[in-house]
Amino acid sequence: MTNEKRAMEIIKKYGFDFKQIPKQEIIDLIQKEIADYQPGSSEYIRLLCGYLYCIGDISDVPLLEKAKYGINMDVGCMVDGEWIESLKNGGIKTKFTAPRQKIIENFVSYYDGFWPEDENDDYWCEFPLDGE
Repeated sequence: MTNEKRAMEIIKKYGFDFKQIPKQEIIDLIQKEIADYQPGSSEYIRLLCGYLYCIGDISDVPLLEKAKYGINMDVGCMVDGEWIESLKNGGIKTKFTAPRQKIIENFVSYYDGFWPEDENDDYWCEFPLDGE
């Protein structure tokens, strides 16, 4: 299964009701990815870290930092530093961070309807591709 498909499966499993998402499962998945990083899994790790941010516990900052700074540059670019800063400052708007609610809205907006780029076998389009 591709890493983008894994991301899609996580979205299907947990949705976006962050109060209902089992935090420890997300932590375990992130720790597993850090311990056994697979090239190309940046999107999957980003999604997991985003879930952890949206759950919203300052005690998770070290794990988010480990994911952002401890794997490689690709993952580091994908995990949003704004999430870390927002958890550290209690979610208030600063010069460099949006308010927590806006960050969460942006995260949900990005992943709501997420479709893997490499998902061609199940692709459909409501408009004909050849202009018919």
